[in-house]
Amino acid sequence: MVNSFIPFLVLSLFLLHFPLYAANFHKLNQLQPDFLAEATSSDDTAPPTEYFEVTRPIELPETKPCSYNVLHHDFAYTYGKPPVLADYTPPSQCPSQKFSKIVLEWKSTSKGRQFDRIFGVWLGGVELLRSCTAEPRATGTVWTVQKDITRYHSLLLSNQTLAVYLGNIVDKTYTGVYHVDITIHFYPDVESKFAGLASGSGFPADLILPISRNLRLNDGLWFPIVNSSDVGLKEFKVPQNAYRAVLEVYVSFHENDESWYANPTNEYLSVNNLTDAPGNGPFREVEVTLDGKVVGAVWPFTVIYTGGVNPLLWRPITGIGSFDLPSYDIEVTPFLGTILDGQTHSLEFSVTNALNVWFIDANLHLWLDTKSSRTEGELVSLIDKPLVEYLVSDIKGLNGTFWTRAQRSILSTGWVKSSYGNITTSLVQDFVFHNKLVMGKNGRKQTVKQTIYFNDTVHAKLPSPLLDSIEETHRKFSLYLASDELDQDNDTYLSVENVTLGFEENKSKSGDFGFSKSSLKNMQDGQGTMVVRKNLVLKGQGETHQDYGYTSTGYCYSRKVGSSNYTILYDKIRNSCQKRSHPHFGLNFMKKLPIML
Repeated sequence: MVNSFIPFLVLSLFLLHFPLYAANFHKLNQLQPDFLAEATSSDDTAPPTEYFEVTRPIELPETKPCSYNVLHHDFAYTYGKPPVLADYTPPSQCPSQKFSKIVLEWKSTSKGRQFDRIFGVWLGGVELLRSCTAEPRATGTVWTVQKDITRYHSLLLSNQTLAVYLGNIVDKTYTGVYHVDITIHFYPDVESKFAGLASGSGFPADLILPISRNLRLNDGLWFPIVNSSDVGLKEFKVPQNAYRAVLEVYVSFHENDESWYANPTNEYLSVNNLTDAPGNGPFREVEVTLDGKVVGAVWPFTVIYTGGVNPLLWRPITGIGSFDLPSYDIEVTPFLGTILDGQTHSLEFSVTNALNVWFIDANLHLWLDTKSSRTEGELVSLIDKPLVEYLVSDIKGLNGTFWTRAQRSILSTGWVKSSYGNITTSLVQDFVFHNKLVMGKNGRKQTVKQTIYFNDTVHAKLPSPLLDSIEETHRKFSLYLASDELDQDNDTYLSVENVTLGFEENKSKSGDFGFSKSSLKNMQDGQGTMVVRKNLVLKGQGETHQDYGYTSTGYCYSRKVGSSNYTILYDKIRNSCQKRSHPHFGLNFMKKLPIML
């Protein structure tokens, strides 16, 4: 459970009266492990537990980095307050102001009792990192997130304001303070990698505009989307010599929509006269419009935070994407010609079927023509095939089965004329969604099986046919969740959870720089039990196994790791293609789409 708005007193009272049926996963997200027994019996000299998210290491150059600590802060009672600010200046001690790699490092420690918290890091209003905290324990926790932020190269070369929002509450019950250090590591570019660029493809943008809220507002710079009619809007202007534009969208979901994929339909709630359970069904879409025209959409990966489903599953291996939530790129170059007039324009965000609350903002990456003061362009075509959503329900009291299917396609084409010639760019986005939700045992047993296919293709047609560029990204997000409740004595119950979470991504790119491809398959399986009294976990067992495999041209990395209640059972890492070959998972998941669940 990651929460920024509900005060804990209200939250605790809410939990005491929350029904034991109809919304298992929503209720599980509110649970807080009881650390009282651990606190009284633990050794104060014991080292803190290190939490981690399984991902491949960042490929670093051999040059020695210039490291710059930009923030040291203790996040205690920060709920509802403005972000913590710090002045940022580019590192003056580096021998070069061109860097082949820039890495942001977040390191935090905490000790005591606390819920997990969502947080964001912005530089000049541009979001660099969105993440979830680890839930502390009596002996303490520590975790580190390292993120490649080289794509923000131009932003990091000028004076900016760093902003960090981490909404936390500290009182007599919730004692965990998050002690945070943020360091940026700059690796000098001895080969002048970014000098004399002829194309924006594959290189950092020349300018990044923040599509976020005002810096000094409370509760972070993201737009809070609280229902399906709510819109987050930002006005902006672009330089008139831009020739390429990519919108990077950050998305996270909380409170009543933290487990949106398990939300029952409103019909089910109405039939059973349930008023406290979240509804609107299990489908969500983030839609992005530019001056009222759809430019793209995001069907997000189902990130499970460190307190979600069963908190004991994520100790010390955290859920996929929870320490570094994925952002999603939308190629908006086809629309660039419509905003090169020097006038103010607007980007808007909305969420289909949303309940409170979604946090959304974006960064607009722009490539500028240094040989021209003005470019020109035109949107040639926009085909926005409407969202089609199907629902089949079989409701029998508090039991029921729900099949939800959705699909959508968005196609746009436009040209931009610059000193590099006339370039026509096309974006195709295809989406398919399947969800089967089953409620059993009068709502005490709940299972979800869901698959999202999220594919896009960008085709840039340059003046010479030999220079055409095609970039394809195909994603498959899979999820299986099962939760069952068994009554115990003394106002307690046994909660049993099973989780399978999958993130698959395949990329290919062809053009004047040759052909490249990469393949990622990241799978987690977890099983856990908890003895729960009210909203406190008295005891339990959680075991998680993860299989991570990544291949690209000339590079392979894999890791298999398992844990049980803070203990690593095994950890096998390989980074040689010769030692292990990884299967190719298919460049186009759409070719084998199931018609029905």
